[in-house]
Parts: sequence; C-alpha cells; structure tokens
Amino acid sequence: MSTFGGLARASTALWAAQRGLDVTGQNISNVNTDGYSRQRVEQSSMNGSTVPAIHAVSDGIGSGVDSDSVIRIRDAFLEARGRLETATTARLTVESQAYTQVEQAFREPGNTGIQKMMADVWSGFSDVANNPTEKNLAARSQAIERLKTLAAGIRTTATSLDKQWEDTHASLESMVADVNATTTSIADLNQKIKLGTLSGIPVNELSDERDALVFKLSQQVGATATRGHDGVLNVSVGGTSLVSGNTAIAVRLAGATAPGDAITDPPRLVTDPGGSTLSVGGTAEGQVKVMTTIVPRYRAELDTIAADLAAAVNTQHKAGLDLDGQPGVDLLGPSTGSTITAATITVTMTDPRGIAAARALPGGVFTANGDNADAMFKLSLAAGGVDSTYRKMIVGLGVNSAVAERDLAVQTVVRDQVDAARESVSGVNLDEEMTNMMSYQHAYSAAARLVTAIDEALNTLINGMGVVGR
Repeated sequence: MSTFGGLARASTALWAAQRGLDVTGQNISNVNTDGYSRQRVEQSSMNGSTVPAIHAVSDGIGSGVDSDSVIRIRDAFLEARGRLETATTARLTVESQAYTQVEQAFREPGNTGIQKMMADVWSGFSDVANNPTEKNLAARSQAIERLKTLAAGIRTTATSLDKQWEDTHASLESMVADVNATTTSIADLNQKIKLGTLSGIPVNELSDERDALVFKLSQQVGATATRGHDGVLNVSVGGTSLVSGNTAIAVRLAGATAPGDAITDPPRLVTDPGGSTLSVGGTAEGQVKVMTTIVPRYRAELDTIAADLAAAVNTQHKAGLDLDGQPGVDLLGPSTGSTITAATITVTMTDPRGIAAARALPGGVFTANGDNADAMFKLSLAAGGVDSTYRKMIVGLGVNSAVAERDLAVQTVVRDQVDAARESVSGVNLDEEMTNMMSYQHAYSAAARLVTAIDEALNTLINGMGVVGR
C-alpha cells in the first residue's frame, strides 16, 4: 500500500512542479504588462489519513503537496501609500501647469508683456511733453497708438485667462464622464471577482485589472479603497462611497460654467443623485483650485489694474488742455457697459489734437505747453501707482509658480520612491523568475525520477513474486 501511496505523492509533486512552471511562465510573459502583479504558487504539505478505513493502515508520512492556490504578491500598505502619493502628485502637477499658463498669459518678462506696453505709453507721453506744438502731431498720434496697444494687450491677457478657465472646466467635465465609466467597471469587476472567489475560480488577473482602475481613480479624484468580503473592493472619495460591492454611484460637475460666476457659485463635484459635494483629491482637486482660486485671483487683479490705469490716466488727462484750449476728456473707457475691466478697457480718443498735453498758466493764459503730458509721464514714477502694483503682482506670480514647481519636484521624488518600493514587491523580476524556473524544473525531474524508481520497485516485486510462484 505504501508503494502505491508513493506514486500518489509523486503525482502531486509532478503537479506542483508543473504548476510552478506555468505560473513562472505567466510572470515572464507579463513582465512588461502595466499593472500586473507577479504570482506565486502556495505549496503546503498534505496530511495523511487520520481516520483510516477498515483494514487500511496509514503509514503516517503524508499524502504529498497541495499546490492549487496561486496568490498575487502585493503589499497592502504600499498600495495605499502609492494611491495617496499618486493623487498628491496629480494635484500638484495641475497647479504647477496652471501657474505656468498664467505666466504665459502675462508674457512677462518680454517685449510683448503689459509692463513693456505701459513703459511705451509713458514714453509716448514724454515725447508729447517734449513736442507739444501743433506742428508735432506725430508724437500725439504715437501716444494714442501706444495706448491702444496697451489696452489691447490687457484685453488679450484677460481673454487668455478666461480661455484657461474654460479649458480647465471642459477638461474636468470630460474627466467626470471617465470617472463614472471607471466606477461602473470596478463595480462589474467586483461582481465577477466575488462569483469567482465563491466558486473557487482564479481571479488574479481580474484583481489586477480592478487595482489598475482604482489607481486611475486615485489619480483623477483621490479615491481610496477598502477590502470587503469575498474579494470585493469598496471605493470612496473624501469619505463618500462611490463603489460599494457591485453598485456604483455617479458624479457630476456642478457650479459655475463661466469664469465670471466662479466666485459666487464655485465649480465642484457632487454625487448624482443626491448632490452631496465630494471632497476630491488628485487631478480634480487641482482643476477645481484653478477655477476657484488661481485664475479668478489673477483675473481680478488684472481687472483692478485696468480700472486703476484708466482712473489715473483719465484723471490726469482731464486736468490739462488740448490744442484748442479745451479741457481734456477720458482717454480710456469701456467698449460696452459702464464698468472698466480688463475685458472692456479701450481707447476712446482718435483725434491727436484732443490730447490734453498743456496746462493753463496763471491768469488763465493758454499756451501749447507739455506740462500735463509730463505729469502723465510721471504717473509711472508714483509710489503705489499702476506700475508698482503690476510689478508686485508679477513678482508674486513668479514666486507662486516657483513654489508650485518646487513642491511638484519634491513630490515626484517621493512618488517615485513609493512606486519603486511597490514594484520591488509586486513587479516581475526576470532574474528571480529564471531561478524559480530552474528550481521547478529540477523539482519536476526529481518527481519524475521518483515515479521511475517506484515503477522499478513494483516491477521487481511483481516479477519476483512470479518466479517464487513457479
């Protein structure tokens, strides 16, 4: 009986070695598959019969090896840390890119920036002050053209900021649709994995696919995951459940759809149905911040600069007299409406004779002097003036952009370190797999040799009994 028991043990050893070679082959074939977790055969010794049947005697050695279980090699702590660092990196990436786009909108420093345009305007008024007579209308025309260029530059910057806001809103809308598709896929995979687990069917590849989708959600909205029963994975965002078992809850983008409404009705992600606001992370958090904080802040500061510029220029211009001795009028005004903003500022004067460059002499005597034009040039030197305010804003923008870029660089290093640690645990190492393959190959050869040895022993025994019988 023990001889035939040896054959049974040898067959389990052959199966275990074959199983190991199959799993090793699966690992090697997926070495470059994104999201694949290496697998390992779990081997355990099989006990012998503890309650032998009638007339049966156990040899007390055991029944071989059990190799039916194939597990994924993953570290739950590193997986959770990886999702967290991925979400943080995605948020900082969006913020850093947003500051870079704002800098590009202002075009500073450079010959096309607002600072250079303002300097040209003040220089134009200085030229008018030096050539105030009727014979030199070219200087006055040049001052008007430079003022038009400045107004157009401010409007262009405002348009660029509004376009950045709209593009961010459209990108977030598109991502929300992708998030809903992803949560539905996770819920479907939960159902398949649960059924497979209950039926004893391997679900490792399905689990890898689901984990990859959870990582994608972490990057998009800062999702976290907790394990449930029967292999189910529950997903939540900011404490709000998005996937529970095989049920997924949709999200939608609520709030302002235009830049002007972002302050009073900030864009946000909410559950649908329900309308509960989600405390999102990842890319979504960065994009929401862009639409509610970053772009509105610099858009509002640009509006303030446009209004202050118009107020300073108009006030000083109306203090002077034009070539006909008439008081100056507003040089800057809105193209539509009554409020001067970065989007509406425009030059209202077209006749160079209307430039109020002169200042009345004592006694009301009028001459074509350039005193008022010189005063307008000196607006650029005023402490706390438009130039000073604008420079302060640009310096602040540069600092914020540099900080965002530095934070992203540091966070990228942290994320890469965590990813490397995750990869060292769950990634496929070809050297290790080659070693395993050789080990299983030798184990298979040894098990096959055991079968041969038992076969020879049985042959000797049977043939020997035949000889004795004769």
